[in-house]
Amino acid sequence: MRRLRIALLLAAGLAVHHVQAGVFDDDEARRQIADLKIKTEARAEQQARAQLELQTQIQRQADEIAHLRGQIESLTYELETAKKRQQDFYLDLDNRLRKFETPAAASAHAPSGATATLAAPPAGDAASEEREYEAALGDFKAGRYKEAAAAFAAFVQKYPASSLAPNAQYWLGNAWYAQRNCTKAIEAQSVVTTKYADSPKAADAWLAIATCQKELGNPTGARRSLEAVVAGFPGTPAAETAQQRLKK
Repeated sequence: MRRLRIALLLAAGLAVHHVQAGVFDDDEARRQIADLKIKTEARAEQQARAQLELQTQIQRQADEIAHLRGQIESLTYELETAKKRQQDFYLDLDNRLRKFETPAAASAHAPSGATATLAAPPAGDAASEEREYEAALGDFKAGRYKEAAAAFAAFVQKYPASSLAPNAQYWLGNAWYAQRNCTKAIEAQSVVTTKYADSPKAADAWLAIATCQKELGNPTGARRSLEAVVAGFPGTPAAETAQQRLKK
């Protein structure tokens, strides 16, 4: 009986040991599961925070791009407006100069006496010149630069001795420049500075040449053209403009 009692006590002890071991195993498993859950939640929270920061950066960059695009559009509009104002100014100046140039040229070349009537150009031809010149100028004002270039080129070819020829040649160069063809523009303006060197348009033609030379990557040539304006046309608005450009 004593031995039986001892055996029963040993069996009970082993059973308790197994139960306690099972309880300990369950607690450890639950603890590991809890730790894993905490780590997973922390990792998910970290990823969500990183994703939110990334989205914020993307949105900030998108806002900056939109802001820069708006600035570019605004600057482009201002540049186009400035070009239009400058174009209108030169067109107005061209019209005013013609009012003074045409009577002066006519009086300088008109013979005296009874032969004046015979030597004077036919009124019809003068009217045709004026109409064709105004038509070409109208194309330029309307932004039809290709048509304007063709019209001005036809005019100087048809009326090389006209008092409007220097102006037409000058606007031919501007029409080429408006089409972003600086090579053709320089060729046209060079005719003004040589063939019509005494024309009021010669100084402006030099300025136009300098602008094209700079855009073509020829700063040395541009500087020489500006210096030619300062030396050849002192005291004129074109010379002042050239001096300002030379300082830059």
